[in-house]
Amino acid sequence: MRELVFFLEEPSAKAMLETLLPRMLDQSIAVRCVPFEGKQDLEKQLTRKIRAYQNQRARFIVLRDQDSHPDCSAVKQRLLDLCEASGKADHCLVRIACRELETFYLADLAAVEQALTLKGLSGLQPSRKFKSPDQLGSPSRELKTLTKGAYEKVAGSRAIGRYLGVDNARSPSFRNLIGAIRRMEDKLLLEAE
Repeated sequence: MRELVFFLEEPSAKAMLETLLPRMLDQSIAVRCVPFEGKQDLEKQLTRKIRAYQNQRARFIVLRDQDSHPDCSAVKQRLLDLCEASGKADHCLVRIACRELETFYLADLAAVEQALTLKGLSGLQPSRKFKSPDQLGSPSRELKTLTKGAYEKVAGSRAIGRYLGVDNARSPSFRNLIGAIRRMEDKLLLEAE
């Protein structure tokens, strides 16, 4: 069975992917989202989870927030090392949400506006702050403020995922995640049944 498995820092990423992925992926690919209880839990269990995964045709994408860590590359390398220790590194890709998952949403205010039934947010997209949201210090706080508290992490992520534009390039970390998903999908589709 062709399977794309996501190892995620938290349930909000799972909620977003569950509504985003059906619009992107070929129906022949099964998807499993495995949320952890924070980045420490993810790092503690990642190697074991990948190693123990029984489906030999599964491919893995690890998604974690950068949060306040000063070096995105170091965060990614740590996760790549954990994938390497599983013995299945050639089946893994690691992606880091620059600062937080909410950066993806701030890069597509039209999706936020539509998902949360708010008015006027998409008109703010051209502002300097939302042209390059990967640079924001606290995207989750920014999104809460912008939506006047209407954004709630899991329910909001699920709703926004339905509308996120997969070709949105305002967040390089979102663009890299979409690229990773497409690359893994292509690999899975090229394999013989």
